[in-house]
Amino acid sequence: MAPDPARRPLWKPLATLWVILLVAACSSSTQTGAGGSSATPARTNPLAGVTVPDAFTPLTVAPISRPTFPFPGSDGKYHLAFDVQITNATGGPASLTAVDVVDAQDPKKLLASFAGPQLVDPACNYGNCNRLRQLTQQPSADFSIAPQTSRTLLLDFTLDTLAQFPKAVMLRLHGTGVTNPAVSNEPGPLDTLGAPFDISAGTPRVISPPLRGNNWVAFNGCCDPGWAHRDAIMPVNMKLNNSQRFAIDWMHMDDQGNFYVGDQTRNESYVSYGVPVYAVADGTVTSTLDTVEANVPGILPAADPALAAKMTINTIDGNHIVLDLGDGVYALYAHLIKGTLLVKPGDKVKKGQQIAKLGNTGNSNAPHLHFQLMSGPSLLEADAVPYVLDNFSYQGQVSTTSVWNADNYLSGSFFGPDRLQTPEPRSNQLPLLLAIATFS
Repeated sequence: MAPDPARRPLWKPLATLWVILLVAACSSSTQTGAGGSSATPARTNPLAGVTVPDAFTPLTVAPISRPTFPFPGSDGKYHLAFDVQITNATGGPASLTAVDVVDAQDPKKLLASFAGPQLVDPACNYGNCNRLRQLTQQPSADFSIAPQTSRTLLLDFTLDTLAQFPKAVMLRLHGTGVTNPAVSNEPGPLDTLGAPFDISAGTPRVISPPLRGNNWVAFNGCCDPGWAHRDAIMPVNMKLNNSQRFAIDWMHMDDQGNFYVGDQTRNESYVSYGVPVYAVADGTVTSTLDTVEANVPGILPAADPALAAKMTINTIDGNHIVLDLGDGVYALYAHLIKGTLLVKPGDKVKKGQQIAKLGNTGNSNAPHLHFQLMSGPSLLEADAVPYVLDNFSYQGQVSTTSVWNADNYLSGSFFGPDRLQTPEPRSNQLPLLLAIATFS
């Protein structure tokens, strides 16, 4: 069955959906660095010696992500995720049917390949599919790219070890397009190489968890397409951007696997609601908002015209806190309860210090904590930054099928066969999509 946007559970896009509200811009500043050390030594240019063969290329590639780096996930593998914009710069039709990611220094070394349904599959809702997108969130209907138009491409893959990743990658594009600039209406087979991209720009920032307790589920976590954060490319500040690529919407279950007990329309019924939220590292508060009233569970404001009209670019994240963690890395905590913020701009905080309580404000339809690291204080200007948690216990997974098919309140128990009876201690990993974690 083809995906039906109207059928999607309203809680699924718990991400901060700014697309309908981009009528103004937040303040921003130029950012540098996204690594884990404040004393990062000088490094050699990862693109030095990379040779791009001269060719007429009807499809051009521009990075949406800033230079990035791999990180270890809770599946025991190393992940790399970034996004690019693909443009048909000719007057003739073009198509993109396969993409290879190769070692920029040794283009014969294939790292990952995406083709067929991995790029376009109208019957697929989520997973390793529909990586070719319209300019923002919607999947592309087919492989074609009309003259003078663009698509975005979501690229992420895993390798077993960090050492398997080169310092830079290039893309090899396959499909059809104008291959002779003198003949603009006769497309032919396409096989072009280029667009070197730095993937050794830092190391993951190590932080402590923002919450405490067991049975925390990483909703919309990295990295599968089809879930709210991975796909959240937005037109902001006159560019395409995604500061949410590695964000997580943390929701709490009880020991029976339920997200709420009692009246599903009351925030207080949800296990997550009102729990303390903590600083993940020493830092300085750069901005806060503490004026937004709580939402009624089950209704996503962006999907309700009356509620959407009341939101602004400043309230879309609800009550929130942005922390400057140093070295060009910032942490965002969103959807907090009004009146529970314990910090203000300029305050210094220590790792583990309580800073607020988890709520359901802004563009949210269930109590949860939206948390992310980013390369600047402005959600619109910054890029997503990979990170890892210093210590947690991995409790297994919640089923993607059960989540996708759930009602708007996440009714029922979500414990399943992928839940571990004995949690596994983990360190310096990022909990991935729908991982269950305990934070001590």
